[in-house]
Amino acid sequence: MWYLYLDESGDLGFDFVNKKPSKFFTISILAIKGQENNRLLIKAVKKTLRRKLNQKKSTVEEMKGSKTVLEIKKYFYTQVKDLKFALYALTLNKRRVYERLTKDKERVYNYISRLVLDKIPFEKAQEQVILILDKSKTQKQVRDFNQYVFRQLKGRLDPKVPLDIKHQDSQQYYGLQAVDLFSWGIFRKYEKKDSKWFEIFREKVAFEEQYL
Repeated sequence: MWYLYLDESGDLGFDFVNKKPSKFFTISILAIKGQENNRLLIKAVKKTLRRKLNQKKSTVEEMKGSKTVLEIKKYFYTQVKDLKFALYALTLNKRRVYERLTKDKERVYNYISRLVLDKIPFEKAQEQVILILDKSKTQKQVRDFNQYVFRQLKGRLDPKVPLDIKHQDSQQYYGLQAVDLFSWGIFRKYEKKDSKWFEIFREKVAFEEQYL
């Protein structure tokens, strides 16, 4: 079983005159093989929530890269650094996006997602592949995204290998919280020139670069 957790950091706002959108937009995928490795990844997220974020009366149900301090990120990473997983990411320089595409944000999102998926060696998959992303799209957007990904991956996956795409609540799918932490570190490297967190987990990055 291959588990692919997809998350984004930044936004797809393009009005740099009247608003303050992010300069960059990052899509990251955490790829982990095997049910046991996935179980240990989930366990690490739960342990970090329990021991580092829920010691007081207030309850934190989700780790977010933008809200979690570096020391807690480091604690989480010590729990997972020996697991076999890889990170794939692409960071879009939004100021260089063609004007006509700034009005079609879903197309931009789907295209960047596909470019990241292109870097994952699906030809080697011999068992079920599950792509999991946060439940934030409309029904039409979900349908369009799923059809686009299925179409792009059909020629790269063995016909005997099932591909499932799930749109889930990140509070309940702990792997999405894990990739959120890493995605934020990659995004932060471009947006704020801050690589402190990125340098800690750099060894897990299989592919990462800027687009445009």
